Amino acid sequence: MSDRRHASDAPPAAKVAAELGYAPMDSIHAEFEDLLRRGRSAKEEADWLPLLLELDAHLRSHFESEDRWMTETDFPPRDCHIDEHMAVLKSSAEVLQLARAGDFGPAPSFVESLADWFPGHAAYLDSALAAWMCKRRFGGRPVVLHRPSKAHAD
Repeated sequence: MSDRRHASDAPPAAKVAAELGYAPMDSIHAEFEDLLRRGRSAKEEADWLPLLLELDAHLRSHFESEDRWMTETDFPPRDCHIDEHMAVLKSSAEVLQLARAGDFGPAPSFVESLADWFPGHAAYLDSALAAWMCKRRFGGRPVVLHRPSKAHAD
């Protein structure tokens, strides 16, 4: 799961990936972030297999949607984006296989790795796709306004 988060010109990774202005993608990302929050709070071994099954199903659906958008619209940098999706799906399948065999040890670090990876992926690869989709659909880039949350307003 590589990304540009560690490049010298990369912005600092956010705690939560920002909305990108393409509603179908923003909805999928909100679901993903919810799954990550649930995974980060999982305590019992009994919680892991259902969560990993749900996470794997979400990732497959999530990436299938984005891959389809990229392919159907001839999104120019799609190969790198699709390759990154495939790498995440490979990791998910491996962790899920271990969990099905009763080994939940890698599950917490997998969820943590996804949480670390996602902001950079969204900031660079998904934001470009969101802009592309909005330009094709609406004739311009998305405009997304953010207000600081009450937790950050102090």
